[in-house]
Amino acid sequence: MENWYVASIAETLEHFNTNENTGISDQEVANRQSKYGKNEFAKQEKTSLIKEILHHLKDISTIILLLAALLSLGMALKDGHGFIEPVVIVSIVILNLILAITQERGAEKALEALSSLNSPNCIVIRDGVQKEMDTSELVPGDIIKLQLGSIVPADARLITSTNLQVDESALTGESEPSEKDADILLQGSVPLGDQLNMVFSSCHVTSGHGLAMVTATGMQTEMGKIAGYLNNSQKLKTPLQRRLERIAKSISIVAIAAAVLLFAIGILQGESVWSMVMLAATLAVAAVPETLNLIVTLSLSQGVKNMVNKNALIRKLSAVETLGNTSVICSDKTGTLTQNRMTIEKLWIPGNEPFKAGDEFEKDQTELLSMFALASNASVQEEEDGTLTIMGNPTEKAIMRLLHEKGLSKERISEQYRIVGEIPFSSERKMMTIVLEASSGGYLILTKGALDRLPLKAFDEKAKNEVDYVHKIFAGEALRVLALGIRYVKEAPSMENPEEIEQDLELCGLIGLIDPARPEAAQAVERAKMAGIRTIMITGDHAATASAIARNIGILGENEKVLTGQQLNDMSDEDLCRNIHHYSVYARVSPEDKIRIVEAWQENGEVVSMTGDGVNDTPALKAADVGISMGQSGTEVAKSASDMVLTDDNFATIIDAVSEGRNVFSNIRKTVYFLLVCNISEIVIMLVAQLKGWGIPVTPIMLLLVNVLGDGIPGICLSRDTSDPRLMDREPIRRDEGFLSGGLLPVIIQQTIACSVVVLVGYYIGTFRTLPGMQEPSQAIGQTVAFLVLGWTSILHLFTVRSRKSIFKRTIKDNPPVLYSTMAMIAVFSLLVAFPPLGKIFGLTAIDSHHWLLAAGLSVIPTIVAEIGKFIDEQTNIREVYEYRNRVIRHRIRKDDSF
Repeated sequence: MENWYVASIAETLEHFNTNENTGISDQEVANRQSKYGKNEFAKQEKTSLIKEILHHLKDISTIILLLAALLSLGMALKDGHGFIEPVVIVSIVILNLILAITQERGAEKALEALSSLNSPNCIVIRDGVQKEMDTSELVPGDIIKLQLGSIVPADARLITSTNLQVDESALTGESEPSEKDADILLQGSVPLGDQLNMVFSSCHVTSGHGLAMVTATGMQTEMGKIAGYLNNSQKLKTPLQRRLERIAKSISIVAIAAAVLLFAIGILQGESVWSMVMLAATLAVAAVPETLNLIVTLSLSQGVKNMVNKNALIRKLSAVETLGNTSVICSDKTGTLTQNRMTIEKLWIPGNEPFKAGDEFEKDQTELLSMFALASNASVQEEEDGTLTIMGNPTEKAIMRLLHEKGLSKERISEQYRIVGEIPFSSERKMMTIVLEASSGGYLILTKGALDRLPLKAFDEKAKNEVDYVHKIFAGEALRVLALGIRYVKEAPSMENPEEIEQDLELCGLIGLIDPARPEAAQAVERAKMAGIRTIMITGDHAATASAIARNIGILGENEKVLTGQQLNDMSDEDLCRNIHHYSVYARVSPEDKIRIVEAWQENGEVVSMTGDGVNDTPALKAADVGISMGQSGTEVAKSASDMVLTDDNFATIIDAVSEGRNVFSNIRKTVYFLLVCNISEIVIMLVAQLKGWGIPVTPIMLLLVNVLGDGIPGICLSRDTSDPRLMDREPIRRDEGFLSGGLLPVIIQQTIACSVVVLVGYYIGTFRTLPGMQEPSQAIGQTVAFLVLGWTSILHLFTVRSRKSIFKRTIKDNPPVLYSTMAMIAVFSLLVAFPPLGKIFGLTAIDSHHWLLAAGLSVIPTIVAEIGKFIDEQTNIREVYEYRNRVIRHRIRKDDSF
């Protein structure tokens, strides 16, 4: 039987062959554990190392590199020119694989370490003895004790229950605790939220205590079933992956087209097939930016490290960049935007003005707070380090917290009274009553609950108006109002008739509570606005409370609306997509609603991040571009479904992570810009020289040296670059935008032409022209000059790509390795030519001082061209911004000149 809620207690105990007083024996536990397994979720099967390697080898640029290595190896075997080239290419491929795999596995290990911190214990009865043990050791048939504050360790049928309330929001999404009753019998198909005689794994006991028998463990629990669904799901490719694929495909098309063209020209000109094969290998080496994947991986890895320092744990490398492109953040309210700690804001005593909780209390104000404390069941325990642990429901914990802040304690107040009876709270009655015997004689009846439910004495007109006025003030500030009624009687009341006890109460006073916003939330929301990111609040709370919090922290603007779950249900998907921009707050929503909201934003082309902590949030976390779970309050299922885990459950951390993600994307974009100019110019050089009949201006091994030393090593420094401070002052990159948007493509074309021309000029002069004072021209001299110019222009190009501002306006202090690596590589290139025994290995020859000066002069020309272009671009941008400021009060940088 699966539906144990329809079975009686006796039938359940009999089926599992257990006893509520003695439990099961340790020997029986071993038998059942071998049958049912451990009480833990099955971990998602890890991808084998072979599959990970094959997955990364599917990358187009990697395939081209491997083909180039094979061609180079074939030529090495045929012509005997050495194996340096294929060895270096394969080494680069292997290095890329190692970095990609180790970084992703490192992130998963960090998450597993975080998860291991959340392994709770439970109290079990076995062989008639109560013992505390790890929840993973439970088996069906175990008898477990539930008490205030404990986490339900497995699905179980209640045997006894006393005022038992369980927070099942992680499973059902219901914000109010569910009142449990062991004796109730249910029939038919009953939803989880209405199975009042059952408790479920990972839910929290918020009130009362009980005894239960485990009916399901591990993956057979309701939580486990959902976890099983999640393990089988796959996520769509991220914007970064799609952009890199487009770049790789474009490069591949260019390389193939160029190779076919040159092969055809060579054959028509009577060249041998093998010489054309050699040229094809040269083009492959020239076309593929060998270090692109390496630099991208390092950029993402550096972003992961920086985010961990900011309390954000990234589970997948690609999520770093996607987070940086986020344009909409759908955030839960409780615990993320708020402190998840109910707090008393205001109090009121009839005949007086409302007063704040932070004021100095007078005698009657202290008396009101004391009466509220007496009418509460929350308990306070002082730890060894002096901190207080308060156990109870959120409202009563707030009362006790304020009581202790005022230097009082319930123990001292209770010395004058003895509890003789209690009428527990229920969601139907919305109130609870405590009956106390006073040491001075007589009995005190205290009833707290919703103002409209308390059986108060009739008010006169003045008093009624006063109460209504204060209640309206509290409600207008989105405070949850709690009233306290009091009555003194001489004789002990009969607890068998609650109606006779709860009558003719005198209103003692009101308190207004709220889960306050985090102090840093408003600033974080404003930062998000400045970055062009829309923050959306999604909560199961009431619309009035959600609106007040959203308005206080800047989420809800003047022209923005609140939408309730009921209103959302009445809207079609088409209407929601069309009107999604009008709504900033969603109140009283279900888990299904969250998916609709996420998908509606995505339909509008937005990159959506979604926060969540419960099992009910996991579908929306999976649907979002970046799923963000809570490290402290989140369930393990939610963490497994997410791309990022907030270790401090703080919304401000998301904005810090977005900033880091934008910096990572900026660095990746710089890398693409940097390498495209270098590699496309190499293709242009090869094409033009061949079409002109000039021969090969640079050999494959020279190209490899330039790509690895001139492009790769300095380019790696871009992974640690700090981008322009204005990075968070521009709109996010839209999901359909490529790396070359924002005016970058014309700049790439401009610099590619400049770099190609100077290399061809250097090669032509060194090969064909005899200028005064120069040594006799030869192809060896031409290739050496071309090698120097190509290498040096690539290295200097790094300074150009760091910012769209002038290189003289960008400091080097924020990334000194850029300067060190460029100086070192310029020296290495110079040494290769200046030291003939070393240069001979790579086909280089000695050149005279005139050729050195020629190479140096040509190498700085592309940088000069870039500086002229930046100056013109800056003047245009200043004019555009000035005109834009005249049209709007607050402007954003329209042109992406900050990367």
